Amino acid sequence: MDIRLNSSKLGTKEYWDKFYKTEHQNFRDHDDTGECWFDDSGAEDRMVQFIAEKIEEQAITTNGNAPFKVLDLGTGNGHLLFALGDELEELDVNAEYTGIDYSADSVQFAHHIAQEKYSLRQFTFQRVDLLSDDAFLSEKFDILLDKGTLDAIALNQEPLPQFDGRIGMQVYSSQIEKLMHSDSIFLITSCNFTEEELTHLVTSGTLLEKWDRIEFPSFEFGGAKGSTVCSVAFRKGRE
Repeated sequence: MDIRLNSSKLGTKEYWDKFYKTEHQNFRDHDDTGECWFDDSGAEDRMVQFIAEKIEEQAITTNGNAPFKVLDLGTGNGHLLFALGDELEELDVNAEYTGIDYSADSVQFAHHIAQEKYSLRQFTFQRVDLLSDDAFLSEKFDILLDKGTLDAIALNQEPLPQFDGRIGMQVYSSQIEKLMHSDSIFLITSCNFTEEELTHLVTSGTLLEKWDRIEFPSFEFGGAKGSTVCSVAFRKGRE
């Protein structure tokens, strides 16, 4: 299955640096924490509820009493992490939250929000490029989240010399796999790929296996049913 998207400025670091620089200034001036991606579909709320329910059901666990290590891939303004933190605090779930992004402006923005509004929680934000050979990729997390990051990566068709000319979307899942142990859960939401395409992209050439999915309202057109977004959860199989 050969899956490609057309190139777009939304796939460039320059675009997101400029975007989050503006968002950060809006926060300084107006206390506006910025946009919640996929808000019209309720995707963020559904992702948060999915994780919370799986923890309550003990379908996602940690070793002993260790806190859940949560990683937000392409964190943007950190909105997803903050929402999950609020939910898990209500459930008295102990967790450590890390958000990474390749945009330094995004990281500064999310860190500023955390300092101003969530100073009593453990939120860490770091500038990390998933598509580089970064020491960060040796860390392991229990829960990994992606809300639109693969979508953005797929809009950049530039070959990557460090990956023998492959493009970002072709190496994305193998990079994610490095951050997972055998019981980790990876939950991804996309508006650019179907569930079948997303499953193919994530599982091809990795030990990741489709584990569950989130239901979204569907529409029907021309006899075919679909949804504007899809969310799929994956678990890493044992080697």
